[in-house]
Amino acid sequence: MARRLGMFFAGVALALALLELVLQLLPVSTATRSGRTLDPLLVTYPPHHQWQSATGWDLRNAQRLQSNNYGFSATRDFHAGTDAVALIGDSMIEASMLASRDRPEAQLQRALGDRPVYAMSGPGSSILDYAERIRWASQTLGVRDFVVLLERGDLRQAICGSGNNHGPCLDPLTLKPSQVQVQQASVVKRVLRHSALAQYLSGQIMLSPTRFWQQAIQQAHPEGRPQPLRGSSGMQSVGPEEVQAAEEFFKRVAPFVPGQLILLLDGDRVQVYKGAAQASPRAEMLGKLAQLHGAQLLDLEPSFRSSYEALGLKFEVGPYDAHYNRLGVEVAMGAAAEALKQKAQTSP
Repeated sequence: MARRLGMFFAGVALALALLELVLQLLPVSTATRSGRTLDPLLVTYPPHHQWQSATGWDLRNAQRLQSNNYGFSATRDFHAGTDAVALIGDSMIEASMLASRDRPEAQLQRALGDRPVYAMSGPGSSILDYAERIRWASQTLGVRDFVVLLERGDLRQAICGSGNNHGPCLDPLTLKPSQVQVQQASVVKRVLRHSALAQYLSGQIMLSPTRFWQQAIQQAHPEGRPQPLRGSSGMQSVGPEEVQAAEEFFKRVAPFVPGQLILLLDGDRVQVYKGAAQASPRAEMLGKLAQLHGAQLLDLEPSFRSSYEALGLKFEVGPYDAHYNRLGVEVAMGAAAEALKQKAQTSP
């Protein structure tokens, strides 16, 4: 019996070793090693770190990425004293599933011409994290002009515990400013970063014991399943947490934007494809606050609508990924470039 068990476990170990070897040869997503090494409130990669990204079990959209001298996913190093525009957002700005020439940084750079673009993305972040990147870029690099891409959920995701906070957030009960706690990677996690099999299971298949446990609880108690958050497609109201997050953002960035602050608000692309037009309370609220603080809000929905009516092409990577494809990036960055140029022409 013991011999049979030994042979069984030896066979399992051999199979895992062979699987590890095969996956090492495939474009499996590798560890990003992100952390708070640049600033206590910023999550970045190690400087000049290289990693690989892919989507799903079949490794779609495989791309190689590299961080710059400050640990941001960008094709150029950052230097103080330039006339750079800081391009800020979450994974929509990093766009790891696109070729480098199609990412927001490259497309905005081409649209602007000679003016450098400094991409400062942070996957899994939200609007108050963007404020900290504006602060850092202003203090460290002397950047004056900023373009911020806002997802439709960025305001709600500013709530602590949303899973989209790198540092500052709003307390879910009081809506007062708070901050998420720093969590260091465990020894086991640091070791597993080097395993292609572990990365494949966690990054491509999204295998997670915590996720399985949560699903088991939900299936056992279906009446306790969380309801969809407000702010999904078709929402006709703005929650107090969104207003508070927006007000806190403008309050935090006020001392650090001597030039332009352009906010790009992602449109409701589902409604665009349906040919339906509806008012956006979120855009109206953000527009009023932006105007009050000397900033500019660009609701991208009209731009998406015009493009879709003309070309009939969608703006997502695919039905499995709502991030912008090359065309979606082109529409968004084209709007940003036009606003920057118009302001430059009217400035004394």
